[in-house]
Amino acid sequence: MEQSAESDFLKKEPLGLFKYLKRVRQEIAAINRPADENMHFDSMSDQLDAIVKATEEATDTIMGCVEKNDDIIVELKKSITDPDQVNQFDQISAHSAEVFEACSFQDITGQRITKVVNSVTYVEDRVNALINVRGKEEIERIEVQPEIEMTEEEKLLRGPALDGEGITQDEIDKLFD
Repeated sequence: MEQSAESDFLKKEPLGLFKYLKRVRQEIAAINRPADENMHFDSMSDQLDAIVKATEEATDTIMGCVEKNDDIIVELKKSITDPDQVNQFDQISAHSAEVFEACSFQDITGQRITKVVNSVTYVEDRVNALINVRGKEEIERIEVQPEIEMTEEEKLLRGPALDGEGITQDEIDKLFD
């Protein structure tokens, strides 16, 4: 490398690194302080945990109802002598078994979401470590670029709130009274 080219490189390289580090700091600040409160990186794990909990509760309800139906079928079959009707009840019981098998999705889904939660937690920990290295006060002073404006439809499509957040069903019911 010639003296002049080497000199230019040594002048430009620190400037490039400075610009890169400035961008990294802005991105860390944006993660720490998003413009939209519903886009908080920290709440991702909570949202995913809520999905697991909701699917688990729904699955338990489904399986509980199917078990109760099977108990009723067993009792009804005791009083029925028509072989065609007994066969129909057996078919219903077979369908109930299929429902139980289909409900295994919840366990698999829960395992996969747990993997994602663990990955998100790992990234959160790394980001928090970076914030601690730079200092939270310094990160808070960094200007965060504004988020892209959401459409009215996107603003309405927030999905259900986590437990303890948002409007309760009782509050909604009071609006109609």
